[in-house]
Amino acid sequence: MSTARELPTAEEFKNEVLEVYPPKIAKKRAKQIIINKIENEDEVPQIMANTRTIPGIITMRGCAYAGCKGVVLGPTRDILQITHGPIGCGFYSWLTRRNQTKPETDADVNYMTYAMSTDLQEDEVIFGGEKKLKAAIDEAVALFHPKAIGIFATCPVGLIGDDVHAVARAMEEKYPDINIFGFSCEGYKGVSQSAGHHVANNKVFTDVVGLDDSFSKPGKFKFNILGEYNIGGDAFEIERIVKDCGLTLHSTFSGNSTYQEFSSAHNVDLNVVMCHRSINYLAEMMDVKYGIPWFKVNFVGVEATSKSLRKIAQFYQDEALLKQTEEVIAREVEEVEKIRLDVKSRCEGKTAVLYVGGSRAHHYQELLKEIGIDIISAGYEFAHRDDYEGRKVMPSIVVDADSRNIEELHVEADEKRFKPRISPEEKAKREAEGFAFSDYNGMMPDMPASTLIIDDCNHYELEELLDRYHPDLVCAGVKEKYVVQKRGIPMKQLHSYDYMGPFAGYKGAINFYKEIDRLLNCNAFKFTKAPWDESPELSATYSVNE
Repeated sequence: MSTARELPTAEEFKNEVLEVYPPKIAKKRAKQIIINKIENEDEVPQIMANTRTIPGIITMRGCAYAGCKGVVLGPTRDILQITHGPIGCGFYSWLTRRNQTKPETDADVNYMTYAMSTDLQEDEVIFGGEKKLKAAIDEAVALFHPKAIGIFATCPVGLIGDDVHAVARAMEEKYPDINIFGFSCEGYKGVSQSAGHHVANNKVFTDVVGLDDSFSKPGKFKFNILGEYNIGGDAFEIERIVKDCGLTLHSTFSGNSTYQEFSSAHNVDLNVVMCHRSINYLAEMMDVKYGIPWFKVNFVGVEATSKSLRKIAQFYQDEALLKQTEEVIAREVEEVEKIRLDVKSRCEGKTAVLYVGGSRAHHYQELLKEIGIDIISAGYEFAHRDDYEGRKVMPSIVVDADSRNIEELHVEADEKRFKPRISPEEKAKREAEGFAFSDYNGMMPDMPASTLIIDDCNHYELEELLDRYHPDLVCAGVKEKYVVQKRGIPMKQLHSYDYMGPFAGYKGAINFYKEIDRLLNCNAFKFTKAPWDESPELSATYSVNE
């Protein structure tokens, strides 16, 4: 598609898109549409991120409730989760991300198949819904008697002043053997899903992690994966690989996870982080309180998976583990390589754009590049500057009013259980040798110069990009899916994978290669024409009072 047309430069595209906006909006968007430039030491341009979406613009973002319940807590199978709010919120977050789980036995509980809500009506919105919430908890205990109950506040609950934390404390006194905790994750809190991630991290850290000192899975090399949500079975594939390497995956936050794994997650030697944006807070707090180091990994892409496995094995400095890890990598890569080369022969030279989440737009570039696809543009929905530019810029990030309404926990070392897994001297030695801890270099240093980086891309900007660059593939979310497809452009939905997966690890890479091959070489899209191109029903311009 794209090779037959003369494409605009990134600078031309940016200027032409901004011309349509009123001056104040154009000034703001100019700071969020960046032309990548890489200088020495991986220095990249500063981008504005984690700021309010402009009212009236159709954003790709979601709400804080979606980030808290839908992303971080949703994949946990035995914490009974009650949405305190209208039924629409609970229904929206009910398995929409296709998180999978696999109880060890038929007797083990799994609440993920339920959508539990207080179903607030107009009366409760006017007179308060705390009584109904207490009644819902009573009913849940009578039916299931779970180990833990999470209560998730929605927009109306915050507006009318229901105190989910007071209700949680009161009901915990009534049922002392059940851990009951609330999340102030009203949808309007913060500017995107990212606020909900932070709220979830804080509450899981204060009310769950560290409660169980006795449980620990058998194995010599124990670690946790943070920020892997088992969409389409991704976590199952990662579990298979690390087990073959001889590693013990104690808990995953939060794909295919249990309450017991969360409460005992401090009994490991290492945390590794997949989705940096959604869960780096928890990694940092566990490092401070328990002395558990962490570093960034990526199990999306063959080379990235191999690199991550090697780094985990290197952390333990065990020759047998290193040898076994290399054997697994060699075995898996041999199988993948045949399919990769075959698919690359049909996909090389194609172009793609990615606007996904807070790490996926970075991670999935690995898979696309492995089959020869060039990235025209990428951006995040709910990232912060450090997700783009790397954690080195964190001290310079200004905290605004929207971020201040999310509690920033003050964490100190636990007097009894703080135990550095490696000494400060050993850590410094390894870092001097190039082994990075608490790291993330960001997406922009890994992208070519002159690439368009667009934060919080909206539908207008996406449509302009499709019209001007004609990419062969779009990777984004469900809200963008049908607009893109009706234009005759293949679209891979990376929020829930639609009906596919896993895409992580080695077997996931094979699945992804085949899926993209199928999409890019399907003739059906050539016959698709957007209905609004043939009969536009409405057009408008901005009215600006200078």
